[in-house]
Amino acid sequence: MPDINIIFKIAGVGILISVLNIILKQAEKEEQAQLLTLAGVVVVFLMVIQLIYRLFQDVRAVFGL
Repeated sequence: MPDINIIFKIAGVGILISVLNIILKQAEKEEQAQLLTLAGVVVVFLMVIQLIYRLFQDVRAVFGL
């Protein structure tokens, strides 16, 4: 079974960023809210890049490349 923890981590980051984004927008800090959203996207993107790297490593191992 695939590692499902990474899905929960990504969902957790998304929920945390959403809540903080709402709080910042209500405090009229929209510029900081945008930067926070961008930082969240970068963090999730780095997680996905690590998963893709592991996928390619597994494919190389299967085919002996």
